[in-house]
Amino acid sequence: MGNLLRLLSRDEPPKYDVFVDFENAQPSESEKQLFQEVEMVLIKASDLLHQLQTYKGAGNEIREAIANPQNEAIQMKAWQTVTPLVDKLKDFYLFSIRLESIIPKLLNALTSGPMTPRHHLETQQALVKQFAEILDFVLKFDDIKMSNPSIQNDFSYYRRTTSRLSVPMECAMAPGSLTYRQYNHDLSKELANRMSLFYAHATPMLKVLSDVTSNYVVANKNVPMDNTTETLSTMAKVCQRMVENPEFCSRFQSGDTILFVLRVMVGVIILYDHVHPSGAFSKSSHIDIKGSIKVLREQPPNIVEGLLNALRYTTKHLNDENTPKQIKALLV
Repeated sequence: MGNLLRLLSRDEPPKYDVFVDFENAQPSESEKQLFQEVEMVLIKASDLLHQLQTYKGAGNEIREAIANPQNEAIQMKAWQTVTPLVDKLKDFYLFSIRLESIIPKLLNALTSGPMTPRHHLETQQALVKQFAEILDFVLKFDDIKMSNPSIQNDFSYYRRTTSRLSVPMECAMAPGSLTYRQYNHDLSKELANRMSLFYAHATPMLKVLSDVTSNYVVANKNVPMDNTTETLSTMAKVCQRMVENPEFCSRFQSGDTILFVLRVMVGVIILYDHVHPSGAFSKSSHIDIKGSIKVLREQPPNIVEGLLNALRYTTKHLNDENTPKQIKALLV
């Protein structure tokens, strides 16, 4: 499969002109079990992403219900439109819990044990590819979510409606009206509360990914933090160089691969920024943040604005006092 990393001598500044076959890397025998487990998660991720892309919302029905509070038929129409959408939102949230369980396994495979971070990246290309695909999903999901206010509006209407239904199930809501039972929906209050917290974040999947990565570092004292941060910073540099190098870009089989690589680059920068005490923007950072932003700026704005916004608004240390002013200016 070739090396994922072929870092040159450390006697001179390390170079990262390495072609990573994110399109076709296949698992070795030792990777297969975890690879197959992650693959099932990625298949589900693809399905959920399609559902999110086609999420239309119940805006019209909700507006009608608000304008006609005494019309039970209109109220029921809004409710019957919203509840299947809430079921989708529940699926999205429950999938985030699956990510919480699978990401530590990937991180453990890629950062622990006697191998150096460099050796992990050299010999576990298929798992690195899957980690990259999770990052790609997370940034795609959050970008779509941020541009679709119906998600938050639908769930808010659902919560408001359920909060009004405090009468016993066997009692009618009003003389001649539909009963509480007809409004009942299989979503516990506890789950609804957790979903509300999840969707309150502008980038909920990225929040999950960042928290899980940070918690992994804290919980696994046997794995030095440098193992994780070096793995993330090296992936960022490799992605940056792949896009900068025209010869590498010419090897991509799909025109979408450049954007995929850019999303992965941004994703690992954000994770690095959340995990490393000094973050990705400090002078001591192992991230080439200037070069990374330059690569993004060279792409069509409509393609990468969401990625620039992710660096602006979902990183932890950008606005720290010790972040150089020229770095902040690059993201204005």
